[in-house]
Amino acid sequence: MKEGEVTNWEYKIKRDDKEFIPYNSHKMFTLPISSTSFSGNYQCCGCKRSSHDPKCSNVLSLTVSGRPKPTLTPGTTTISVGGTVRLTCSVERSDGWKYEWFRRTSDTNEVQLSTHDGQNKVISVSRGGIYRCRGGRGNPDFYTDISDEVTIHITFLNKPVLRQQPDWSPTFSGEMITLTCEVSGGESTEWVYEWRRARSVVHHENKKYWKFRASESISGDYDCRRRLSDDSYSSTDWSEAITLSVSPQPKARLSAASGTISAKGSLTLTCSVNPSSGWQYYWYRDDKPSGPLTSQDAAFHSNGQIDVSQGGLYQCRTGRGDPVYYTKYSDSVTINKNVPNRTVVSLQPNWPQIYRGEKITLKCEISGGDVEWEYKWRSSSSYKPPNQNEFSIYSASSIHSGNYECKGTMKSSEHSTYYSGNYQCCGRKRSSHDPKCSNVLSLTVSGRPKPTLTPGTTTISVGDTVRLTCSVERSDGWKYEWFSRTSDTKEVQLSTNDGQDGVISVSQGGIYRCRGGRGNTDFYTYLSDKVTIHITFLNKPVLRQQPDWSPTFSGEMITLTCEVSGGESTEWVYEWRRARSVVHHENKKYWKLRASESISGDYDCRRRLRDDSYSSTEWSDSFSLMILKRPLSVLTVSPSWLSPGASVTLSCVVQHPSAGWRFYWYKALPDISDKFGSYIKELLPGSINGTAQDSYIVHGQRDTAGYLCKAGRGDPEYHTVYSNPKFVWSGDFNPSASLTVNPDRAQHFTSDSVSLTCEGNSAEWRVRRFNDTSSLSYCSFWGTMKGSTCNVHEFSTTVYWCESGSAFSNAVNITGQRDDIILVSPVHPATEGSSVILDCKLRTENVLSNVIFYKNDKIIQNDPRGQMIISAVSTTDEGFYKCQYSGKESPQGWMAVKSVSRAESSSSVFHVLLIVGLLCGISLIILLLLFCRYKQSKDSCFVRVQSTSQSSTTDHMTKQDEAQHNTYAALLHGDVSIYESIKSPDDENGAIYEVAI
Repeated sequence: MKEGEVTNWEYKIKRDDKEFIPYNSHKMFTLPISSTSFSGNYQCCGCKRSSHDPKCSNVLSLTVSGRPKPTLTPGTTTISVGGTVRLTCSVERSDGWKYEWFRRTSDTNEVQLSTHDGQNKVISVSRGGIYRCRGGRGNPDFYTDISDEVTIHITFLNKPVLRQQPDWSPTFSGEMITLTCEVSGGESTEWVYEWRRARSVVHHENKKYWKFRASESISGDYDCRRRLSDDSYSSTDWSEAITLSVSPQPKARLSAASGTISAKGSLTLTCSVNPSSGWQYYWYRDDKPSGPLTSQDAAFHSNGQIDVSQGGLYQCRTGRGDPVYYTKYSDSVTINKNVPNRTVVSLQPNWPQIYRGEKITLKCEISGGDVEWEYKWRSSSSYKPPNQNEFSIYSASSIHSGNYECKGTMKSSEHSTYYSGNYQCCGRKRSSHDPKCSNVLSLTVSGRPKPTLTPGTTTISVGDTVRLTCSVERSDGWKYEWFSRTSDTKEVQLSTNDGQDGVISVSQGGIYRCRGGRGNTDFYTYLSDKVTIHITFLNKPVLRQQPDWSPTFSGEMITLTCEVSGGESTEWVYEWRRARSVVHHENKKYWKLRASESISGDYDCRRRLRDDSYSSTEWSDSFSLMILKRPLSVLTVSPSWLSPGASVTLSCVVQHPSAGWRFYWYKALPDISDKFGSYIKELLPGSINGTAQDSYIVHGQRDTAGYLCKAGRGDPEYHTVYSNPKFVWSGDFNPSASLTVNPDRAQHFTSDSVSLTCEGNSAEWRVRRFNDTSSLSYCSFWGTMKGSTCNVHEFSTTVYWCESGSAFSNAVNITGQRDDIILVSPVHPATEGSSVILDCKLRTENVLSNVIFYKNDKIIQNDPRGQMIISAVSTTDEGFYKCQYSGKESPQGWMAVKSVSRAESSSSVFHVLLIVGLLCGISLIILLLLFCRYKQSKDSCFVRVQSTSQSSTTDHMTKQDEAQHNTYAALLHGDVSIYESIKSPDDENGAIYEVAI
């Protein structure tokens, strides 16, 4: 206000035209902004005490936003070995920030980086890892949230090449393939190889090759890279992608130029699988599918073709790889071999009339080369000719009269369609040449048929049966034979007694086939296609995880147990599926494996007979196996600040809480030789085998100490990542390591020159501080270290301490203040019984009067004095103190009091009594001297005036002596809250000592 005396005014603050702070004598007000609700339009108004006419200022608009989050922008996220990348941290639409940087890897804790770039808005880094940043400004420091993470990768120049072996395309479901990640150089280095599908890592190995069985679900684009085994951010580029196309199991295709072979000719058969390569071809004829043809059966060509000269029912299939992977069998192709020459029956002698008793010879002749034939005769007479190419009748009679015909069948084939055609029979009298013929009979001769095998169902329970039906289409008169095998046993014929056996009932699992036969000469069909019958046991398995912790973490050893009641004396095989595909089988009911994130999924299991893969239990109910990455341990300590000899409680928890952990407790010892500021871990007593409890109590701890923990479980034991170190701080001096502050006070202006000095039994030191973000940093990040002294350049309100190779120093809590006022208070704990002086200091001067002192936000002194003196401090004086002067208020500071032992206390009492005795003696002597002088000068006016003065002085001294006596008496009787204030010598009444007890 520009009118009148300053002292005549009172002030208030309005927000949004409403009274925010009522009238008071302070014209300066500090607004503690804690939320966005402080946004608004502010005015200050002043009013003279003698007037009711206020005057108001202009309106100031204040907008308070939520805590900002900085943006971390990399120049690039991938750099070559030896290169650098610029990282930029910025807070949008605001200024005045200084930035802190942090780095971690997937296996190490986050640490603060040391930077010397002014505001640190831009830094250059050459190491891979995960980076974050935050901004800070103001005093006390106000921090933004931590930025989002940015991952920097270091790339080696030698780019890998991904190859598929075998390199067939397409690949078929069930084939074994190998993906090899080839990178030149680095043979003596330990590497990890990673493969991706659709840009997601699906597998990693310590070897450069990955061998697996193909399935349609794994089709996609693959690439690979190589990285250091101990640094997941230093790797090669990803290779060029290859496309892995996995198709269903193919079926071979068999084709022939025609279906008939000429008498002396051959026919070319072609087997193919399109489109693919690398195949070998396997050929089968008639009812021998388990035995492929050899070079004795046909002429083989290299292009999937053979030449055959025999009729029959042909099939083929192909195979490739090691072990051999087979396609499905082709459809059957029937090949017929025709003989162009008709048979001729000749009679010798060839007389038109034969008489009783004559010898005749009938001969069946077939022209057409050196083919071997089998002969069959038919006759209308009662005589049955032998099955040979000729026979003789030595004495003809009436029983031999009739029509004779023959046929020939090649010995190498039972198939002859030669007899297809239209037949008539004709007769004539011996004495006539006029034949009479019958109606025409059409005869069709087909190739050997293949029956159809039809099951009622393919899965039955133990004790149940299933009906199998075998039939030959469009023909009758068949009797059927049945055959059974398993995947491990040979095929055997079943014994049946069901008449024509077209239907049988079976109760055993296995692979079944059938064939039909009819006629006296037992003509057989081909064997039917196979039908697989599964037998299901009623006792359903239960799949359990051991240990049954959830979640499970990557790297842990787990056992999946398939539990089924009964059958203990039977030999079983156990199978496990993930996503309904069998991934493992064992002769034991448990499967032990090391967990990884890639094996997460739904699992089920079943049990089957070892020698019968078709007799099994149902699949168990599935359960979900969730695998998370290796967890961190999180340590908390209580209390953070020690009372000498007090107990410290350590508590350790594991990320993603789960059961079964034992906890290991460590003391952190400084490792001065480590440039990253790490700690040596020393197991605490009783922790060598871990503790079942998640807490640990350290008794009698007196000095600053650091602790870590980790957790382990399982056999072999699996461990979490170590926790970040946590500290308990002691303000007491440690003879082997101590920290002093210059200037020796707890609060400093940020412009002050402050040094932290380490002293003790070491020649090498480092000074550290612990930020409120739980990040550690040391002097080179925010100051300059010279010998054992750290000169502080950038203040942070936090805890500071020294570390040597063997010990931690006392810790000090220092406040950096950007405003114009601080509280001058001890930086170290005050000793019980000692005197403590609290001052209020401006940036430019000490304050000598009109200071208000607060303890725990309550006024404890509000008068013209400039200092507050606690003559004999005690533990009850501990608390948060601050001072206020002319509307300005210092930050709060904690004053700690160190209690003294009984021996120290007794010594202090003795010293007090000694001082009191001396003071009493001196006072008595002074009184006697004054009394003598008074006697000598009682008649003089001047003396009377002087005596009055002396009397007054004496009276005052007597009162002073009483006050001192009362003070020390209070000390002797245990009253310790003594505040002594010293009035300024400029006051008109001189030095007056006031004691408040």
